[in-house]
Amino acid sequence: MSGLSQLSSAQNWLGSQGSSSGLIVKRTMRVDIPVDQFPNYNFVGRLLGPRGNSLKRVEASTECRVLIRGRGSIKDPVKEEMMRGKPGYEHLNEPLHILVEAELPVEIVDARLMQAREILGDLLKPVQDEAHDFYKKQQLRELALINGTLRDEGSQMSGSVSPFHNSLGMKRAKTGG
Repeated sequence: MSGLSQLSSAQNWLGSQGSSSGLIVKRTMRVDIPVDQFPNYNFVGRLLGPRGNSLKRVEASTECRVLIRGRGSIKDPVKEEMMRGKPGYEHLNEPLHILVEAELPVEIVDARLMQAREILGDLLKPVQDEAHDFYKKQQLRELALINGTLRDEGSQMSGSVSPFHNSLGMKRAKTGG
C-alpha cells in the first residue's frame, strides 16, 4: 500500500498540498500573432527556432502542445494554397495564430497555459535592432552548434553576426574539422 501512496503523491507533486482530484482536463488557448502590425517580420521562424527546437523547448517546459496555425503557417505557399479548404486545414482561412493545448490535472492546467502564453508573448515581440535581440542571437548560436560551425570568439559573443567580422576584417577560411 505504501508504494501506491508514494506513486500517487509523486504524480501529483504540482497539485495543491499534494492532493489531487485526479481529474485531467483538456484546455485550448489561442494566441494571435501580430502580423498586421509587423507584416515583414518572420514570426514563424522565430517561434520554431533552429530545427524547431525553440518550440520544442516551450512544449517541454510547459507540458503543453503548441501549434502554429493560420495563413502562413505552412512553409510552401503553393502547398498551403492547395490545402486550403480541405478537411483538417480550415485554419488556413484564419489569420496566423498559435493554439496551445494542455491535457493536464485540473489543478495545474491553467498555470501551464499562462506560462506558455508568457513565453510565447516574449517570442512574439519583434526586436527592430538585431544587435539587441537576445532570442535571435541564442537561436543563431544554437544553429551554428547544430551545424558544427560554431566558432569560439572568446568569452563574449561578438556584436556582429557577420561572417566577415574578425580582428583582421577578413573572412576566415573553413577548415574540415
